[in-house]
Amino acid sequence: MLKLLPNKKVDQDWLHTNFPCMMACPAHTNAGRYVGLIAEGRFEEAYTYARSPNPMASICGRVCAHPCETACRRGEIDKPISIRGLKRFLTEKFGPESKNHLDINAGRKITKLPFKVAVIGGGPVGLSAAHDLALMGYSVTIFEAAPVAGGMLYLGIPEYRLPRNVIEAQVREILDIGGIDLKLNHAAGRDFTVSDLRRQGFDAILIAVGAHRSRDLTIPGVDLDGVHRGIDFLLNVNLGYKFTIGKNVLVIGGGNVAMDVARSAAREVVKHAVDGVEELAPTEGSVAAVATHEMMDISLSALRMGAHEVHVVCLENREEMPAALEEIEEAETEGIILHPGFGPKRIVGRDGKAVGLEVLKTKSVFDAQGRFNPSFFENSETEIQCDTIIMAIGQTTQLDFLKPEDGIEVSQRGLIAANKHTLMTSSPGVFAGGDCVFGPRMIIDSVADGKRAAVGIDEYLRGHKHPEPVIEVRQLPRPSMMPLELLDLTRQHIPMLPLERRTGVTEVEIGYDEQSAVAEAQRCLHCWVNTIFEGYADAGTVCILCGGCVDVCPENCLELVPLQAIEFAPETVAHLEANANLYEAELLDLPAADLNTATGSVMLKDETRCIRCGLCAARCPVGTITMESYNLLPAEVTGLISVEAIDARLR
Repeated sequence: MLKLLPNKKVDQDWLHTNFPCMMACPAHTNAGRYVGLIAEGRFEEAYTYARSPNPMASICGRVCAHPCETACRRGEIDKPISIRGLKRFLTEKFGPESKNHLDINAGRKITKLPFKVAVIGGGPVGLSAAHDLALMGYSVTIFEAAPVAGGMLYLGIPEYRLPRNVIEAQVREILDIGGIDLKLNHAAGRDFTVSDLRRQGFDAILIAVGAHRSRDLTIPGVDLDGVHRGIDFLLNVNLGYKFTIGKNVLVIGGGNVAMDVARSAAREVVKHAVDGVEELAPTEGSVAAVATHEMMDISLSALRMGAHEVHVVCLENREEMPAALEEIEEAETEGIILHPGFGPKRIVGRDGKAVGLEVLKTKSVFDAQGRFNPSFFENSETEIQCDTIIMAIGQTTQLDFLKPEDGIEVSQRGLIAANKHTLMTSSPGVFAGGDCVFGPRMIIDSVADGKRAAVGIDEYLRGHKHPEPVIEVRQLPRPSMMPLELLDLTRQHIPMLPLERRTGVTEVEIGYDEQSAVAEAQRCLHCWVNTIFEGYADAGTVCILCGGCVDVCPENCLELVPLQAIEFAPETVAHLEANANLYEAELLDLPAADLNTATGSVMLKDETRCIRCGLCAARCPVGTITMESYNLLPAEVTGLISVEAIDARLR
């Protein structure tokens, strides 16, 4: 039996340092827990951990930038756990896109509240906020400018990376909670204003309009025929409009959008239907609803087959490109030709049409102060021939719908100014989050913003603060957690569609089967488990300095040294004194002020190298060393269910 330690006090900084995957996730998804449960074959429980904090779990399982993997401590040994791939494995088994959907909200009793909330934008921020607000009991109306919900998930990410049925299933799952009204083809500024929503009786408003406008280059030739904007291109392709490009395409940019544009340009683009939309012809209204009027300048007259050759030019060297490494590698696999380390000087034209791009070799991208300020080598000009140029150098917001009477402050960067904790703007009751506040970021950041906005709105309308998450500590009954042979397991490659079958909108990534998912999950180091050195005289567990734990440690992460060999900085001593209740077992009866003068011994542990094997705990003859499990549980909020409650239901 696991022993619950309800009175255990834990230093938050220490917990965050030793739980890197969870703390790296903006939504604080407990990745280690669901990975560990997959390794045990407990897939249904694992799904609840993956889905509970993230209403976009199925989408993130396919296209998340996975900061959790970047933080994964397994990467210090060989390669990080494929956390995103394992999340997809779970959602394919139990997500709304599966045949065995596990509805974690089933049977939820929701007490309706007498408040109405308007959400402007049906992307990941708006949908996540609506999800949490509906569970709290609010009536929510989402106003989406496009003919489909999902924002840039639907309009910007190619279908070969994110199938449309997955987006539609995720949206449907959120709407099925109840209390959410989705209004498509309702654009802010065209069909309503913020002031209109106030007059309609909405108690709070969330602005989540994203960044749907491409940044422009200020070089000669950008007005030539055959020059397009990356977001406009993706919007047309993803909404099923016809788009004409040439056979020799050049994409400018080194981010994920540039990779999406390049890989889409190399594919056959076909007109496809969108559920619930009767007419996809690009009228002025529908075009303005999904992007900007610049899309009207793009030729939509004919189908085209994939370009014969696609080049990508970017300022950064290959290892510095902002795009995810796997996206760069997949682009190269599909034949995309990269030209890293070059900047555009001018677009070369002939008879009013683009025929090439003149570039300069990059000397540096940032200046000495770290500001974006590219410099180039003199006389390094070279020309790359092409017949189509697509600029994918970034995105920006379009906030023309905001009026002075709205009282919403906009920063010098052209972004909405909002409180970073509550996401409330300068206008009381009006909140904003996502790309229109922080600039383009990861999808999981948008999910986190939506959840944060929901909390801010709830605190504003009901006048109470949400409680902090609860730290649950349990002592494990057995010392050994990680069989050493699991350290020899290599990362399981995520199966991909063979190159010759990558045509049209066919999904490229296939995903793990059960066997490979379990094998990959078994590589997890169980970072939520820690070896704890706590000796108590009354329990007979005071360390006897035998050094057995040092001898048995396979990673040499323990060291027993004289106390006088350690210098304790004044700020360290001050911290220990201010938090004496957290370090009673570590310091025994030694006052923190005496650390630099007392004699004795110190056990040092390198947490970054510890693999949680538990051999030190098993070797300790007096029980000074124990193994404890730490979990960060969401605090119980009216209408919201905690992971602890889900665990109880499953048991």
